Amino acid sequence: MENAFVLELSKSKFQDLYVCFCGYARCEPLHSYGPGVRSNYLIHYIVDGKGSYQSGEQKYELEVGEGFLIEPNVLTYYQADKEEPWSYLWIGFSGKRALEYLEDLGLNGRQLTFRSDQGRKLKELVLEMMNCSDGSVVSQYRQQSLLYAFFAVLAENAVDRGKGELSKENFYMERAVTYIRNRYSSNIGVADIAGYLCVNRSYLYKLFKNTLNMSPQEFLTEVRLSRARELLTATNLSVEHVALSCGYRDALVFSKAFKRNTGCVPREYRRENRKGVKKDPEENRELLMELMSDESLKNLWKK
Repeated sequence: MENAFVLELSKSKFQDLYVCFCGYARCEPLHSYGPGVRSNYLIHYIVDGKGSYQSGEQKYELEVGEGFLIEPNVLTYYQADKEEPWSYLWIGFSGKRALEYLEDLGLNGRQLTFRSDQGRKLKELVLEMMNCSDGSVVSQYRQQSLLYAFFAVLAENAVDRGKGELSKENFYMERAVTYIRNRYSSNIGVADIAGYLCVNRSYLYKLFKNTLNMSPQEFLTEVRLSRARELLTATNLSVEHVALSCGYRDALVFSKAFKRNTGCVPREYRRENRKGVKKDPEENRELLMELMSDESLKNLWKK
């Protein structure tokens, strides 16, 4: 189980880079996420304890002071340690220049982890961001400034690792994943993806099996259902609207696919997975006080 405090943000007025959500969690031993995919970029920073993170075939053992990047629509898995389960803070973000800005931090698909000795500052920034929850124009600009400040802190530890040259296969995969990420909510299929890349379906199938060990259809389904799990947990949208948002025109077809994937129907999943998520700070003062581990941080939270 993950005891979490999450701030979910509405549609941003900013385009280049913007916050989608942020939060802090204290995990129980062996608590895990995935394998699954996310629809936005996420940066996790480990405040305490340790755990493991896997993206594709890459696996990392991480501890306090380290962090990891989750890319959109990339299959990932992470798990808290059995003896010293981690606590971490995170920021989810998107934007048309998000990838470019991540490269400035030395983070990309080839470099997914980092270390920073500025943990206290990162905690302070996330705490301030969670405090900007009223949706006002002032709060929106404040959240934006805090996101750039978060990037500035990580940039202090950035290493220019070079971008390298994409192979032909990686070029096609990158375009395919971007296409799916941008259009999964519409009625697309494998033929549409192949047509967009100007390749035949058998070649597309081979690309996905060699790279992700799954078919294009399996990946598209995982992207849609992963987004559905996020929407069911973090929003009050009806099951019908969640289905439409994830590319399913028939709520019954969606419910059957969701049950095959998770073992339970959407309403049951929502009921079970919202238990540990707190959006009202007054409901989880203890967890916040853990994040605010010294008096100077506590003063940032408006009583």
